[in-house]
Amino acid sequence: MSVLQKSFRVSTRGHSEVLDITPQVARIVAESGVQQGIVNIAGVGSTLGITTLEFEPGCVADLRRALDQIAPAAADYAHNARWGDGNGYAHLRSALVGTTRSFPVTAGRIMTGTWQQIVLCDFDNRARDRQVLVTVVGE
Repeated sequence: MSVLQKSFRVSTRGHSEVLDITPQVARIVAESGVQQGIVNIAGVGSTLGITTLEFEPGCVADLRRALDQIAPAAADYAHNARWGDGNGYAHLRSALVGTTRSFPVTAGRIMTGTWQQIVLCDFDNRARDRQVLVTVVGE
């Protein structure tokens, strides 16, 4: 059994920016030498999300619109009242989307669909420098 854990950083603009991180994850999987196993992608932070979608402008806009309806930025959040940082919606969106995803690795490649990319969503209300931790386990 082999384990490789690496991280990379991405700079974001916040405000529900969606970034395709599939190439960085695929590079780490290839570097691991694992042919069969699993890869876990973890976004470090409580105002971001890791998910999948077809990374094209229409789908990204649809995701943003759905999150605006579910957890609108201008709503009244107890978090904002306590901390005064105005990003209560970002914490809620992160909790709903989740900060980790795992995928099978087969024949040395991440098993995602043809139109399925791994994306990082930065929900915070400001630019950030985000860390993504990738763990590959297998044979």
